Amino acid sequence: MNNQKKKIFIDGSEGTTGLRIFERFEKRDDIELLKIPSEFRKDPAVIKQFIHDSDITFLCLPDAAAREAVALAEDEDVILIDTSTAHRTEAGWAYGYPELSPAHRAAIRNGKRIAVPGCHATGFITLVYPMIANGILPADYPISAFSLTGYSGGGKKMIAEYEGENRREELLSPRQYGLSQMHKHLKEMKAITGLARNPLFSPIVADYYSGMLVSVPVYTELLNGKQTPETIHAMFEKHYEGEKFVKVMPLGAEAESGNFLGSNNCSGWDGIEIFVTGNEERVLLSSRFDNLGKGASGAAIQCLNIVLSCDEAKGLNL
Repeated sequence: MNNQKKKIFIDGSEGTTGLRIFERFEKRDDIELLKIPSEFRKDPAVIKQFIHDSDITFLCLPDAAAREAVALAEDEDVILIDTSTAHRTEAGWAYGYPELSPAHRAAIRNGKRIAVPGCHATGFITLVYPMIANGILPADYPISAFSLTGYSGGGKKMIAEYEGENRREELLSPRQYGLSQMHKHLKEMKAITGLARNPLFSPIVADYYSGMLVSVPVYTELLNGKQTPETIHAMFEKHYEGEKFVKVMPLGAEAESGNFLGSNNCSGWDGIEIFVTGNEERVLLSSRFDNLGKGASGAAIQCLNIVLSCDEAKGLNL
């Protein structure tokens, strides 16, 4: 794209992700933000005009509203970057995780419709995609995962609940959810990695604002070839070589924090860390990042930067 300022519209700028994207644009000189008056932010006719007046529109909306907004975008030259769940596995939409493969990055660079990954899905796919792509993990492996997240991932309602003056004592403890095994991120977790079945997935929300830790345990005897923490770690290093957003931590790095992995250590940072721990029989793969960073608005901005052919980290904290 040329050096002229690009016109950006954020549909849903008052939500958690939309606000974070808006904040990240405040110091940028290469874009012009189109700001819809608050009284018109739910008016389809006005929204349609703003989408068509933009070069790039971010959709920071619930799924149904995101689909409606896409239907309004009759001009196929307008680039849409959708942060909802609605289009992550839809044909014609690039999946916004460029580090997975050269094909993923090219699809973002050349695409007009880009779907930003979900936060839990980001942590899971970071670990599982390379394991399958490099022939270590069989696609039919009966995989499980758990994910610790700060309450900001639940949006305005959950944030208000956790930060309220008279909150329930239960909110002081971690709480497991997604108990029906029907979490909305499961579809992309399966489709993007190439798994044969949905994983057993246990998300947990805890009493801190932001940060996420996703862990995937595997038995080495069920993997292809003879695998150890060392061989798996070497695979991750090679797969993500040269990627500034993905940091494969040295083997044993967890010892620096007393063999604990905190889940809010990456809050405010836009990259993602990978840890390989365990032993020759059982290996634990973990990814740690900010659910509002690489798990949401940070990933959206990275996709924008790729589209604009500028430094992928522009406006981000690495």
